[in-house]
Amino acid sequence: MNDSDFLARRFEEHRAHLKAVAYRMLGSLAEADDAVQEAWLRLDRAETGDIDNLGGWLTTVVGRVCLDLLRSRRQRREDPLDDRLPDPVVTEEVADPEHRVLLADSVSLALLVVLESLNPAERLAFVLHDLFGLPFEEIAPILDRTPVAARKLASRARQRVQGAAPAPDPDPAAHRRVVDAFLSAARGGDLTALLAVLDPEVTLRADGGKALVGGMKVLHGAAAVAGQLDTFHRMATLTTTRPALVNGTAGLVTTVEGRLFSIVGFTVADERIVEIDILSDPDRLSRVHVDLAVKSARARR
Repeated sequence: MNDSDFLARRFEEHRAHLKAVAYRMLGSLAEADDAVQEAWLRLDRAETGDIDNLGGWLTTVVGRVCLDLLRSRRQRREDPLDDRLPDPVVTEEVADPEHRVLLADSVSLALLVVLESLNPAERLAFVLHDLFGLPFEEIAPILDRTPVAARKLASRARQRVQGAAPAPDPDPAAHRRVVDAFLSAARGGDLTALLAVLDPEVTLRADGGKALVGGMKVLHGAAAVAGQLDTFHRMATLTTTRPALVNGTAGLVTTVEGRLFSIVGFTVADERIVEIDILSDPDRLSRVHVDLAVKSARARR
């Protein structure tokens, strides 16, 4: 094995971790892949003999790449929070190793939505420290700040996350029971049963894409969400609906004639649904990780 092959092999050992970092930073699977690829290109050009901790070096590089992407996105005013949902990650109930790393620590869609509201420096400090345990002494140079300033950024971000991102129930079986009850109520057009599983302060986000519906629509409160019962009923009865893990928790995938129609993620707390996130943008759906779900749906037709 030559030096290039050896370096590539060592890089692959870190790929899943690097993608997990980039996904939390960017909320986009395609951009996360791009950030990881850029890290490889920089490694391939670097004097590797000077790198003592390859994993830490690569994490730092990915952090810098993601920070640049977030700043560029803001400067161009692309993808504002009210325009799109973060990319969901869809897996079978037993996820493959890469997805297990990607979804470790319950990176819910609800959390990603809140992270989208942070400024780039806050997001990097919070993600690298609170989610991946990097010390502020290593985060500070990425931000061109002091460790004390990086700590303050993470603290400010933490306060916003804790106040806005609901903590999901830790029991996957209980989460699945609530989602199944939602699906049963939708299929039966049962308003009473639907209200029984909705938290009074539930939030629904539906991203159908700019081309179809002008971006993401947001509803707040059980009455407003339950008012969509006819839509839920059509989705549940006119599509093939199957359970799947959406960002590591119980969700639903719907298909029509074997073609992906929507991905629905749920956040459940205290046995009530507190957030529903629906992605039905055809363009976005064509680019997210749903191969297993679609293949399974086709196989059962």
